[in-house]
Amino acid sequence: MENILELRNISKSFPGVQALEGINFDLRHGEIHSLMGENGAGKSTFIKIITGVYKPDSGEILRYISGKPVPIKTPQQAQAAGIAAIYQHVTCFPDITVAENIFMGHEKTRKPFNRIDWITMTTEADRLLIRLNANFDSKAEMGSLSVAQQQIVEIAKALSANAKILIMDEPTAPLSRRECEDLYNITDGLRELGVSIIFISHRFEDMYRLANRVTIFRDGKFIRTWNRDEVVEHELVIAMVGREIVQFFPKRNTVPSGEFFRVEGLSRTGYFRDVSFSVRKGEILALTGLVGAGRTEVCEAIYGITSYDSGSISLEGEELPLLKPYNAIENGIGFLPEDRLKEGLILRWEIAKNISLPVLSKFLHHGMVDTQAENVKAGEIAGKLGVKAVSVHDKVSTLSGGNQQKVIVAKLLSGEMKLIILDEPTKGVDVGAKTAIYEIMNELVKMGYGIIMVSSEIPEVLGMSDRIVVMRDGRVTATLITKEADETIILKAAMQDTSDKQPEGKQ
Repeated sequence: MENILELRNISKSFPGVQALEGINFDLRHGEIHSLMGENGAGKSTFIKIITGVYKPDSGEILRYISGKPVPIKTPQQAQAAGIAAIYQHVTCFPDITVAENIFMGHEKTRKPFNRIDWITMTTEADRLLIRLNANFDSKAEMGSLSVAQQQIVEIAKALSANAKILIMDEPTAPLSRRECEDLYNITDGLRELGVSIIFISHRFEDMYRLANRVTIFRDGKFIRTWNRDEVVEHELVIAMVGREIVQFFPKRNTVPSGEFFRVEGLSRTGYFRDVSFSVRKGEILALTGLVGAGRTEVCEAIYGITSYDSGSISLEGEELPLLKPYNAIENGIGFLPEDRLKEGLILRWEIAKNISLPVLSKFLHHGMVDTQAENVKAGEIAGKLGVKAVSVHDKVSTLSGGNQQKVIVAKLLSGEMKLIILDEPTKGVDVGAKTAIYEIMNELVKMGYGIIMVSSEIPEVLGMSDRIVVMRDGRVTATLITKEADETIILKAAMQDTSDKQPEGKQ
């Protein structure tokens, strides 16, 4: 099989960081090549090199057209060579139609006066959507679509520009299992059409399901490429993290003490109803269920992001009034949201400013922020959590996904927390970062914190929790002791019929 793309001896550095060093990589006609590596391995820089956004310090990029090598040095050359990228966090124009998004930048026009040819654009957009088995049409407003549907639009946009090489960056991270399967089918179909795909993912399932070959990067260096049928998962993990992970879910010997937090009969019309559970000091309580079960909505109500209609929340025996997030922080309740980029971080700010934000008043003297004290405290916490950065003055936007996740945890530790709510804490991070986050969670419970962990990953739930609360359709269907549970028991509870117990107003 002939190569369609080659990168030869590519290196790229930024101040204080060697992002890529001597990278060699090739992509063949009509293959799906899986690229894996820890957060910070250089994958994002790699994408921007291929698409011409970054110019490498050394090396060359060759796109083979009719067997002849064509160098890629600019975004315009990459686009003309049929190279397109689809990112985990879809960038779109939410207030205009799907057709307008698909043809943005290469609109169809007609003479005279080069007017936009709306009929042709709509017709061709619908044709592309039908090819991708989309369940919406080109006249839909982009902002009304789900994340999975928006990804389909991005794929249609790439096809409309005659993309022959498609880079997919963590496309399954925000998707449910059913949506992942739909994406797998679409990706298989693109391969059959002759599109060559670089599929970047932390999920082994994606690689096993799709890849012809898999390549590992670590610390900006090429480690190895396997054919899919040669892959041994144990070797793959070692290649990714540079060490053997003996215990993926670290063992913990702490025993939870007395109950200190309780939710009783919590209800919010249309979202959840009669939800009750408790948390003990030094305990990890898992909140799980299928997508749409109401887990995040309950946690947002506890933290004060949204309200609830009835029920009560008690901390250390005292009932709390309806909270706002700043009240929750004052009472020792911290929250790590699922969408860290949208809700958990201010990306353009420095690490130190993000970490100190919840307790900024501690660093105020005569109305001025003591930046030295702020930086020292942030540095202590960031160091404890192993945040990889040149200094606490680095902007959070420059960090890898796993390190951004650690910065959010650092924010929680900057205050005097008692209960920490972690909503999908390992979503979108690699195997090495997952283990690091698990170790941090174990350290927190050793210190006496209580943790509510929202997770859709059953192995994670079984590996990390002391007790499990299972939800479906906004109701608690089971509360389990983890050592007495297994995947079958959890799935049975998650799929339990609650038709006679639906939350009022649930659609």
